[in-house]
Amino acid sequence: MAEINDARQLFVHQLGEALNMERTALTMLTRNEAAAGEPEVVQLFADHRRETEGQIANLEQAFSALGEEAAGHVCHGMQGMKQEAQEMTEKIGPELLDGALAAGATHVEHYEIATYEGLIAQAEAMGEQDVVAVLQENLEQEQATLRKLETTAVRLAQRAASRTPR
Repeated sequence: MAEINDARQLFVHQLGEALNMERTALTMLTRNEAAAGEPEVVQLFADHRRETEGQIANLEQAFSALGEEAAGHVCHGMQGMKQEAQEMTEKIGPELLDGALAAGATHVEHYEIATYEGLIAQAEAMGEQDVVAVLQENLEQEQATLRKLETTAVRLAQRAASRTPR
């Protein structure tokens, strides 16, 4: 028998996956911050780590607005990205690491943006405007971070390519 039988239950479950997603992202950002070499890249990850802590608080606020316990559910997509990032970090030399970390983080941002867009659509359909507001805040932060990461990743990729013998 199915455990999820209506739109609200599905939404609460997916909100729990988003909570797990952000908690996993927090772990990844902490690791990226420690692994990065360039001060600009270290700062980018530090800023996003602090922002992610606020996003977790926003998700907990969304649960509270719904009268639900803030319970995380495994987010398999983020778990896969975390595993991929760990494997790649072990294979990449230090001269390419910052660029690889920034590029990998853009993948995470795209995933998070898609997650928030879907959650916002569901919350709007259910008339949960308080929840929409906190999810929209997270979405806007993710979009801004993506732009910063893309700029950094492109710059680092161009620099690495200019150093690669042809």
